[in-house]
Amino acid sequence: MRIGDLYKPGKTVLSLEVFPPKDEAGDSIEGALADIARLSPAFISVTVHAGGSVERTAGIAANIQNQFGIPSMAHMTCVNSARGTVREALTLIRQSGVENILALRGDPIDGGQKDYRYASELIEDIAAYGGFCVGAACYPEGHIDGGGVSDIETLKIKQDAGAAFFISQLCYDNNAFYAFLNSARAAGVTVPVSAGVMPVLSRGQIEKMIFLCGASLPARVVRLLHKYQNSPDDLRKAGIELAAEQVRGFINAGIDGIHIYTMNKPEVAKWIFSQR
Repeated sequence: MRIGDLYKPGKTVLSLEVFPPKDEAGDSIEGALADIARLSPAFISVTVHAGGSVERTAGIAANIQNQFGIPSMAHMTCVNSARGTVREALTLIRQSGVENILALRGDPIDGGQKDYRYASELIEDIAAYGGFCVGAACYPEGHIDGGGVSDIETLKIKQDAGAAFFISQLCYDNNAFYAFLNSARAAGVTVPVSAGVMPVLSRGQIEKMIFLCGASLPARVVRLLHKYQNSPDDLRKAGIELAAEQVRGFINAGIDGIHIYTMNKPEVAKWIFSQR
């Protein structure tokens, strides 16, 4: 099932994201997947770790389709890859039976391959390879490496390269997402755009993510972190409810889709789904 075909006028597509355990000997993701699948999301995406195995990501994505009957999407990065390596990875993903890819730049590594500079170049190569539905990332508050510059021009380039839909980086301000979406539409971006929602589960988690991606923290999130700074359990509960509130707002606004970053925690996704 091509994910681009799931988006329909008047319907908000709800999707979830999981990640492979970092350690091969670590906890299995199977139990979490079974619980997450019971929520019947429109699709599930599977991330790839920096320097991680595309084979592992594709294997989990294939299992989601084969065992649970849910469309899946494999993440793929390019910035440190050779074009030949990318083609090999595409062949592996195709052989796994997965037909949806989220094309990302990834984090540069000193001394790595320089065949790719931008995700749009990867999108072009996947489109040329053929047989895949390609999604791409977008950044409502600007990419962290762009100095806060609007992502709109890059968004249009990715669409023209072959992106069939977009999933946004986490954003805690619904109004910032709406403003970004309006600007994108005015610039000629016509494909569906899903809003990325990441629940606040701990202070450390949010501080790390904000540092890595550059998203802003609205005053209400800062107040939440301050109010429950000595009560991790209460912060977790309040953070999940805040995510549910975001989801309700997005659904009421009629946006194309909502992509929830589950951190492999089924109970978090279940609570958000139950409150929408």
